[in-house]
Amino acid sequence: MSPRLPASAASASASLPALAAIVTVVLWASAFVGIRALGDTFSPGAMALLRLLAAVIPLTVLMAVVRLRARTTGTPTRPLFPRGRALGMVVAYGVAWFAGYTILLNWAERHLDAGTAALLVNLAPILVAVAAGLFLGEGFPRHLVIGMTIAFAGVVLIALGGSATADAHADWLGIVLGVAAAVLYATGVLIQKSALRTVDALTATWLGAVAGLVATAPFAPVAVGELAGAEPGAIWAVIYLGVGPTAIAFSTWAYALARTDASAMAATTLVVPAIVIVLSWVLLDELPTGVGIVGGLLCLAGVAIARRLLPRRPRMARPARSLDASSPAMAPPHPQRGPGTTATEGTPSCASSSPVSRSADR
Repeated sequence: MSPRLPASAASASASLPALAAIVTVVLWASAFVGIRALGDTFSPGAMALLRLLAAVIPLTVLMAVVRLRARTTGTPTRPLFPRGRALGMVVAYGVAWFAGYTILLNWAERHLDAGTAALLVNLAPILVAVAAGLFLGEGFPRHLVIGMTIAFAGVVLIALGGSATADAHADWLGIVLGVAAAVLYATGVLIQKSALRTVDALTATWLGAVAGLVATAPFAPVAVGELAGAEPGAIWAVIYLGVGPTAIAFSTWAYALARTDASAMAATTLVVPAIVIVLSWVLLDELPTGVGIVGGLLCLAGVAIARRLLPRRPRMARPARSLDASSPAMAPPHPQRGPGTTATEGTPSCASSSPVSRSADR
């Protein structure tokens, strides 16, 4: 028999993906506010390049430390670069998500307030859930469908509520860019989910960031010029975007995604718009309306249902059906047996006397 983990160890192991998802959600929410605040200092392509550069440096150091430690302890390690199809998927998701999505989001937030941009981008979980159910074999569990429906209703309410701040605005270009960013986000999640079957989370994040950095390299001259004229606070802010919402958040995301369904992880990010609205209210003075607050609460409730974070009431088992002595099933076996009969012959089978109970909740 395989040894059982203690209950405390099993509980801690089960909660690590949830903790990683929480870290990802909070850091990604802060990125929307940071991008909005830096929109007047850096152009979309230059901001993406500087953010990825700030992410690749610590990720490279972390990769080197992990591999050096593995060599010291004699732990077997995988090749630095995956091969064949796995490498192609990592590069593809890095270009789509780290480069394309980031540039489109930076561009969209020049036309949208942070909360509206977060709402449009977080339509992606709906796309991911549908695609994961159709192509990844994850299906459509009832709790996921209910949670996604409630959360999507919250997203609609927040979109209708808008912003109470006069200078917060939205135009059709911003909306198109936000939806396009959502499509790239969903594409990146699905490709990454497939890549994580053969590539570990840290390597996938590092290589994806490197691929995105290479894809944004044409913006280097513009980035150098804008960086020279930027205030120190703006420079530190773009470094934070690289280290926090990119290096750390994408690593925790990949860790959780490798241990969770893609649709469930994508549903978790539906809480991001609610956090963004609160942060933008405090930091950017973009006030949410009452309808937006109600929508944020619905987002939270929907994510909780989709992730099965709410306690479920256990179902009561049906009492066994009583049988009296006159029932044929309770009749004693015939006292006389032939010489060839066994001890069980002549005794009615349990399977034939009572129906087999099946659990209704699988």
